[in-house]
Amino acid sequence: MADETLSAQSPAQSPAQSPAQPPAQPGAGAAPGDPPLGALSASEMPETPKHPIVIEDLTNSFGEHIIHEGLSLTVNRGEILGVVGGSGTGKSVLMRSIIGLQIPDRGSITVLGRSITDAQDDEEIDIRSRWGVLFQGGALFSTLTVGENVEVPLKEFYPEIGDPLRREIARYKVMLSGLPEDAANKYPSELSGGMRKRAGLARALALDPELLFLDEPTAGLDPIGASAFDRLTKELQETLGLTVFLITHDLDTLYEICDRVAVLADRKVIAVGTIPELLAMDHPWIQEYFNGPRGRAARDSRDRAELSDANRGS
Repeated sequence: MADETLSAQSPAQSPAQSPAQPPAQPGAGAAPGDPPLGALSASEMPETPKHPIVIEDLTNSFGEHIIHEGLSLTVNRGEILGVVGGSGTGKSVLMRSIIGLQIPDRGSITVLGRSITDAQDDEEIDIRSRWGVLFQGGALFSTLTVGENVEVPLKEFYPEIGDPLRREIARYKVMLSGLPEDAANKYPSELSGGMRKRAGLARALALDPELLFLDEPTAGLDPIGASAFDRLTKELQETLGLTVFLITHDLDTLYEICDRVAVLADRKVIAVGTIPELLAMDHPWIQEYFNGPRGRAARDSRDRAELSDANRGS
């Protein structure tokens, strides 16, 4: 099945939502300009820290196999941070550590001002409502429709929301992810790979998160589908004010939408910076990755696109 094009529901048409309140919903009987039901006042809303993710001296291992050792990383508010590294460098393990699915051997992780490594159960539940995660392949429940998949976190964190309103919120998130409205009634098996990824993205956006984690979101997509997903990610980041932690091997994605790139090698983050800053470094893996044939092709493609944009604007 061919990937669907983005629907007419553009992320730019959707107002940014306050992350500490129940998810915004269209309609719901409120007058235009009224806050969502149950919304917190501005003084009650938690503020996103300048550095939403701070990792210090992290060590992860599986038995005798050490994945990370002395890894440190700081993520800036509002940026799209690309995370790259060779196979086995622990990119997904790092993400799982940040969201509390992997307990590190040593080190500290602070997310949105809260310690993840020292969190108690009630604190973990509270903080998890402020991020969304798109796992590799979408990780959808195969026996649930797309809409029902999006409703899962809504049921967990906002059980007081009634069924009609919850379904309406889920439909809205499906459209926000670029899928047609009727995709909400389809099962994952009825969708193409690209549509399943967007369905997973809709679920990741269900709670109006401040942080969005994307694990290889364009893997397996054709170039057109990958480019469309990149544009969607950038539009959502700008419209909703998201901070995005994006694991990828896609050089086009790095050039197109990432503000900075973190490089994993030698069991730690060896460099963080813009692509021009990374290109100025002499680490062999960085040079091979960004200056190899695929890296040069991605850079040339970016340069051609910028030149075309400049010509249209002149």
